[in-house]
Amino acid sequence: MKIAILAAMQKELELLLSLLDSPAEMEYEGVSLHKGTLGTHEVYIAKCGIGKVNSALAAYKVIKTVEPDLVINSGVAGGAGVPIGTLLIADRVAYCDVWCGPGTEYGEADGYPLFMSPSSRFLDLARRVAKDGNTRFGLICSGDKFISSADEIAFIRSHFPEVDAVDMESASIAQTCISCGVPFGIVRVVSDTPGEGENIEQYTNFWNDAPMRTFSAVHTIIESL
Repeated sequence: MKIAILAAMQKELELLLSLLDSPAEMEYEGVSLHKGTLGTHEVYIAKCGIGKVNSALAAYKVIKTVEPDLVINSGVAGGAGVPIGTLLIADRVAYCDVWCGPGTEYGEADGYPLFMSPSSRFLDLARRVAKDGNTRFGLICSGDKFISSADEIAFIRSHFPEVDAVDMESASIAQTCISCGVPFGIVRVVSDTPGEGENIEQYTNFWNDAPMRTFSAVHTIIESL
């Protein structure tokens, strides 16, 4: 199987690169692709950049270049009542900053479902291999803003009561994959809790512990495919 993994930031990318055997770097239209193997799979890892536009553009370029059988988005997310360090595997993703006007649902991108669902095969496999009590399956909401306050979480929750975490890329990568007809999966680890203490400091300090759980989970899932 050919698999593409996208991470928003360089520090996330560097953690992911340790998963690859025999890595080699290539570039296409400004996107650096790190090609290697993981088990029997051909894997490409790329930094997509922060935010919806950056991640959608990078995802599209990677899909058109690599033609993967599966796209995995991996990295960190802010928790919405979910403890720091929780491994969160999205069973749905949605936008938390989109409204296309009267007659449309808040969060729904034009022409796409409100809740965009990852590959059922990916989710079934993740449920089989993620057996510890610190793994959660739930809703991730994405928007073009770093969420840092309880009021912002409360606003998002007013539209999405079941939200478990927030980020800036999952929904746009999901939309791109749906548009291109490519299955996808989202694996995030909660790095901070907006509204509980200094979440910007939590987010900064979190990287001192190198969040290997999310990348270890990606490794396990891919090896099981």
